[in-house]
Amino acid sequence: MGEYVLKYADPQGGVHEEVHSAASASELREQYVERGMLIYSIKPRRALTEIQIGARKGRLHLEQFIIFNEQFVTLIRAGLPILKSLKLLTENVKNKTLAAHVEAIHRDVETGAPLSEAFRKRGIFPPIYTTSLLAGERSGALDEVIERYVNYQKLALAIRKKILVSLIYPTVLVCLVLALVVFLVTFVVPEFSALYDSMDAALPYATQILVAVGVTTQQNALPIFGSLAVLTAVALWGMRTETAGRSLDRFKLRAPVFGQIWIKYQVAQLSRLMSTLLAGGIPLMQTLETTSESIGSQLVRGAMAETREKVREGQPLSKSLLETGIFPSLSVEMIHVGETTGALPQMLNSVAEFFDDEVQTKTAALLSLVEPAIMIFMGIFVAFVLISLYLPIFTLAEQI
Repeated sequence: MGEYVLKYADPQGGVHEEVHSAASASELREQYVERGMLIYSIKPRRALTEIQIGARKGRLHLEQFIIFNEQFVTLIRAGLPILKSLKLLTENVKNKTLAAHVEAIHRDVETGAPLSEAFRKRGIFPPIYTTSLLAGERSGALDEVIERYVNYQKLALAIRKKILVSLIYPTVLVCLVLALVVFLVTFVVPEFSALYDSMDAALPYATQILVAVGVTTQQNALPIFGSLAVLTAVALWGMRTETAGRSLDRFKLRAPVFGQIWIKYQVAQLSRLMSTLLAGGIPLMQTLETTSESIGSQLVRGAMAETREKVREGQPLSKSLLETGIFPSLSVEMIHVGETTGALPQMLNSVAEFFDDEVQTKTAALLSLVEPAIMIFMGIFVAFVLISLYLPIFTLAEQI
């Protein structure tokens, strides 16, 4: 007898994770399937640590994974068995991490494990993908659910790239401004300080401040930059915790202008994810669970967990989302219309498209204001440095 961690959904939609003793995983699976349960995964208890460690060894390359799935769909539609398709893909995947996982999945499927459980066992693949595979296995439309997942990821990746490209110029501009500030303060100002000391001149107040900052920074450059690096590393490490992540998300949400852009981006991603799962035949409760596991924001993830519990108690999805207090009212109203008309997947997709357009428009408008602001700051700072440095020289020249 061995111990297994069983994750399943009951006929009422409740999701459970329990530890059971059984002679084999197959026997345990048969017992629960006969009782009408939907099995998500069955894992040997002793193997959990190995799975978690394996998940940390490599990070999934999203673009390579999309290519893998496109090839997988092509092979399945060409009539090749899943085992043969996985074998061919193992030999052709260029990404070493992904190839190693596909090879392990091929071994698991060869020994009788379902495809969805073999992917889930690796611990590196997105929950939306493994859930979609499970739905595809049960409906007999595996190629369709994989294709739907590929389309979802392509669209999400394209939107993410658009936003990142629009941020490149402001980021480069900020870096150049910071480099200019560091250069002036640590190299130019101390040179003038030596000149003023040799002249024994009375310096204006602004020049005294600038010289004191410049000399202090030059003399303590390593400790200052070292401390900044340590503080940055500690802050990044601290943000990985759930409490810190939730606090940071609340700060983002309350930030002027940026907060609205941030929450609309999260809602767009959330809506597209739910639309993809529901259109693939995944039940609402399982969709909500998978969505909460897939969202990166701790605040939104917690809100989705609350929503799932309220929906399980019988509340409508739109009302449950509204009571969390973080979702825009327009998105909730659109979802309510989708619920009442029986077109929830289509309406969620419309929500995603609408808010994606909103995010791109507002981001472009914000950046159009940020760029001149950076240039103005740079001009004011350079003017302050030049005036502060040359003012004593002009004063001395008038005295002579």
